[in-house]
Amino acid sequence: MKFSNQSHALRIMLDTKDCELSSVEIEHMEEDLHTLRELVADFPVSDLHVTVVHHPRGGDYHVRTTLALPDRRIFTGDRHAKVHPAYERCLRKLVKKVRAYKHEMRIGEDSIKQAKGTRQTVEPIAELDVSALVKTVKDDDYLEFRRKIDLFEPALSERIARWLGKYPEIQTQFEWPVSVSDIVEEVFLNAFDQFDLRSHDVSPGDWLENLIDPSVQAILQSPDDEYMRIEFSSAAFNQ
Repeated sequence: MKFSNQSHALRIMLDTKDCELSSVEIEHMEEDLHTLRELVADFPVSDLHVTVVHHPRGGDYHVRTTLALPDRRIFTGDRHAKVHPAYERCLRKLVKKVRAYKHEMRIGEDSIKQAKGTRQTVEPIAELDVSALVKTVKDDDYLEFRRKIDLFEPALSERIARWLGKYPEIQTQFEWPVSVSDIVEEVFLNAFDQFDLRSHDVSPGDWLENLIDPSVQAILQSPDDEYMRIEFSSAAFNQ
């Protein structure tokens, strides 16, 4: 059995061996592709090949997926007594690998821009008093830390806005409407928590920029906890 759907940017090819899938099963499989479609929407080419093999002796199904992207092929596989659970696990692994690949691409693009001198860095609007910042951390005074590091807010906001604009699929993954200022607040909170772990070989602006991705991931993974932290920090700072 062969099935092909090229009506979307993500083109699908389905092959089966020693089994047949109903039109309803195929429809459900296509519905599960929503997240993957959004992730690969900005690639010029994206082809997904799904293979379903039935093993009569073991009575289970082996599902394999191959996603062809420019300069990269991503493979996953899984087995289950039923087709759909194996397929869903394949997709979850595929989504995770695509996100990792896109993260690699972002890092690579920034490295190229930095080498060419075209990358816009995160710079404070005035000279930063690092020793005063260190003291706020030693005193466990986040509010004062937040006041002093606010020098980076304009540049950091601009950088986050460009980051979100380039990867709009991130916005659809949040459980509540997240603004640029929310992510800025999350970055500053994580900067305070991780201040003693920072590398002294990295400028404060680059260090803050490197916290953008893990800060977004923190919001995705623990939305309720991070929302409360952001709300508390924002309210205290804007009093």
